[in-house]
Amino acid sequence: MAIIDMSITSIRQTAVDFTMPYMNTGVGILYKKKPPPPQNLFSFLMPLSLDVWIYMTTAYLGVSITMFLLARLTPFEWENPHPCVDEPEELENELTLHNCFWHNWGSLMQQGSDIAPKAISTRMVAGMWWFFTLIMISSYTANLAAFLTASKMASPVNSAEDLAKQTKIKYGTYCCGSTQGFFSSSTIPTYQKLNAFMESAKPSVMANSNKEGLDRVRKEDGMYAFFMEAASIEYHIERFCDLRQLGGLLDSKGYGIALPKDSPYTAAISAGVLALQERGTLKELKIKWWKEERDGGSCKVEAGGGNAQLSLAQLGGVFIVLVGGMAASIIIAIFEFAWKRRKLAVDENESLTHEMWEEFKFAVNWRAGDTKPIKTPSQSRVGSRSLLSKSNAESINKYGVIGDDSKSTKSRKDSTYACFNENIYGDKK
Repeated sequence: MAIIDMSITSIRQTAVDFTMPYMNTGVGILYKKKPPPPQNLFSFLMPLSLDVWIYMTTAYLGVSITMFLLARLTPFEWENPHPCVDEPEELENELTLHNCFWHNWGSLMQQGSDIAPKAISTRMVAGMWWFFTLIMISSYTANLAAFLTASKMASPVNSAEDLAKQTKIKYGTYCCGSTQGFFSSSTIPTYQKLNAFMESAKPSVMANSNKEGLDRVRKEDGMYAFFMEAASIEYHIERFCDLRQLGGLLDSKGYGIALPKDSPYTAAISAGVLALQERGTLKELKIKWWKEERDGGSCKVEAGGGNAQLSLAQLGGVFIVLVGGMAASIIIAIFEFAWKRRKLAVDENESLTHEMWEEFKFAVNWRAGDTKPIKTPSQSRVGSRSLLSKSNAESINKYGVIGDDSKSTKSRKDSTYACFNENIYGDKK
């Protein structure tokens, strides 16, 4: 009696008797896993190629400028800024270059805009741009899910048919077993093509044992596939995490207990195997020896929901863009404040840093409300004169006036300094 991984075949059946199968199996393909691709922070850009991104940016700029020029040419975009005046001196156009860029950007981001073209020509440009963004955003969204959720690089082959269609990846099987016999006697064209390749390949792709084939699969790093029985494949991929099975089974067979020809125990042992199957004992034994004992179960497969989770390494670029946009907005706000200060020509004696600090304190003051007083240039100059006058008065009181009072008075009247101080002392002479 022989209890080994011996598959039941017609040739073996002529020499020995087999009990009913205690395990079902078939021919499978053992292959080495491809390492996962390196994580890319900006993977959200990958659904579209660099050329498409460049063309889309160029289209955005071109459409915005075209809308701006057409808005200035067509008379229907110029409106009366004062509806109560029948004959205004000037007309106003809402589609400035800035507004055209903002309108098209809002459309591209699927957010819309409160700026709308009025003329037929500008509306035609806007409609074509909306159609363009509809197709581009839909295509991007469809491809984005595939790029962000793909945690593994696609294998170059996934089935026996894929192997038969190419010659770059070699494949073989155990030279002297039932798997080789299956290919030799097969009448399926694909399997015949595979068998012809394995028999004619130089150097030989056949292995002298299953272990030799397994070692070759791991050594040649994706350039060799090995045909062997699926039960053995399941056993090995539980212990070697870099191995996997390609596709399904090429055939269906079973392992049986071999007994001498015409043995009187064949029927009794078959009944015992059937009883073990009904009680689930055989399944428990397979789990024990395949997944628990002898380093089994070391390669844990994630649950189906875990593969759909996106890591920070995949979406980190989105946060980088967000933080970069916030930093850019702060820098622009500083330049806006400095430019506004220069345009209003406010007090030059007060530092820009001090004014910004005062504005910041007002901004974070929740009691300030939604309104604030306007600081005009005249108010700033009055404050500056008051400070300067106070300083000069203190200087005069400290050191006194040298010379005749009338001359001093005349001197003060003839000079800007004197006029400036007359306002302080109330001297009307």
